[in-house]
Amino acid sequence: MDPFQRRKLGRSDVMVPQFGFGGAPLGDLFTKVSEADSDATLSAAWDAGVRYYDTAPWYGRGQSEHRIGRALYHRPRSEVILSTKVGRILKAPANPETFDTGMWSGGLPFDIQWDYSYDGIMRAYEDSLQRLGMTRIDILIIHDLDWWHHKTDAKVNAYLSQLGSSGFRALEELKAHGLIGAIGAGVNELRTIPAFLDMVDLDFFMLALRYTLGEQDTLDAELPACAERGVGFIVAGVFSSGLYATGPVPGAKYNYEDATPDQLDRARRIEAVCKSYDVPLAAAAMQFPLHHPLAAAIIPGAFKPEHVTGNLALFRHEIPDALWSDLKSEGLIRQDAPTP
Repeated sequence: MDPFQRRKLGRSDVMVPQFGFGGAPLGDLFTKVSEADSDATLSAAWDAGVRYYDTAPWYGRGQSEHRIGRALYHRPRSEVILSTKVGRILKAPANPETFDTGMWSGGLPFDIQWDYSYDGIMRAYEDSLQRLGMTRIDILIIHDLDWWHHKTDAKVNAYLSQLGSSGFRALEELKAHGLIGAIGAGVNELRTIPAFLDMVDLDFFMLALRYTLGEQDTLDAELPACAERGVGFIVAGVFSSGLYATGPVPGAKYNYEDATPDQLDRARRIEAVCKSYDVPLAAAAMQFPLHHPLAAAIIPGAFKPEHVTGNLALFRHEIPDALWSDLKSEGLIRQDAPTP
């Protein structure tokens, strides 16, 4: 596969390279990343030809946006495709000295305020412009409006109502004025897609974990519903948070939790088929989702230069069509999953 071939992003006019850079690791996700490693990683990505970069205010509570912005603001803006997210506003905590950054190994000491209203979307957009050092953003994504983060139907429905009655108008205005080129929503769980499709007109979804070599349940109803409306998708978490990059090793993570024996066994069987064709498991994981006609890009993360160059090599690794046929015949991927 050519990592820099461009694909149309859903209903928008934005053309994205099918290989992008995921910015969550630069927010110190699981691992604290030095400034030197961050700078070297982003330089390696640019030098290798990567031109699509995804980030969010949530990643390191502003740190990822700052780091990516510093690396890109002096690059030719016409060459860069940049996506970030809305739904959280960063605020100074009551006591910065004792503030806990939570899931981030480091990051910045900013508290968050959920806000999907018109004013909240506009505030989040303007704040991201300043952290990034940019005057426009190509792709803006509604972030984490789901049960995974908000837990109860009452909270999810309240925020959906806030978005539908107020916040989405802000996104439409930004797009109408050419300040963004595409509107998307992040998806962490299956029932999120219908909730959005029933309420607003999106260009695409960013699927975190939900269409991967390890999981294709979105083929039941969600992706067919997207196809009816011309809504595309970008895949984040292409390695299922670890298992399909490391393979079935002790301590491997699947969807941010320790992989179960069944999940490890399935990955082991998929890896065996890949090895029979001299194909790395991670190469199959990266290329698989892009065979779906709605897919526009994948955005694997990185926090060292060798991660970028290694991912690009895996993306370019030739995979025989017979490998996908074998995975289907052994029941390891769905029969209806698009493959060559």
